[in-house]
Amino acid sequence: QVQLVESGGGLVQAGGSLRLSCAASGRTFSTYVMGWFRQAPGKEREFAAAIRWSGGSPYYADSAKGRFTISKDNAENTVYLQMNSLKPDDTAVYYCAARSRPPMLILTTPEWYDAWGQGTQVTVSS
Repeated sequence: QVQLVESGGGLVQAGGSLRLSCAASGRTFSTYVMGWFRQAPGKEREFAAAIRWSGGSPYYADSAKGRFTISKDNAENTVYLQMNSLKPDDTAVYYCAARSRPPMLILTTPEWYDAWGQGTQVTVSS
C-alpha cells in the first residue's frame, strides 16, 4: 500500500502561483501512475494532471493545460503540481492519487486510482 501526503496549499490572489507537493511512502516501487485531482464545494472530484512514475509525457485536463505542470522526483518519491496564473475557479481541495496496479495507463476517472492523500486546500481570491 502507498501512503500519500499533500502539502503546499494556501490562499493566493488571482494570477498568482502555488506549488503543491505529494510525498509518497510505503510500497512506492509498485506505483505506476501519479495524479492530481481537485474537488470544489458541491462539485464532483475532477482530474487535473497525471504522470507515469517511470516517465513519459504527462497528461493534463483542458482546464490545466498551459497553466499547471506536473513533475516528479523519483529519488524523493515526490510528485509536484506547479500552478500558475491561478483563477478563482481553481479554488478547491486538491488531492494526490496513485495507481499501484497495472496497466500503466493514465485515466482521468477517480476510480482508476487506488490510493489517495488527505487533500490540501487551495483558495484563489479575486
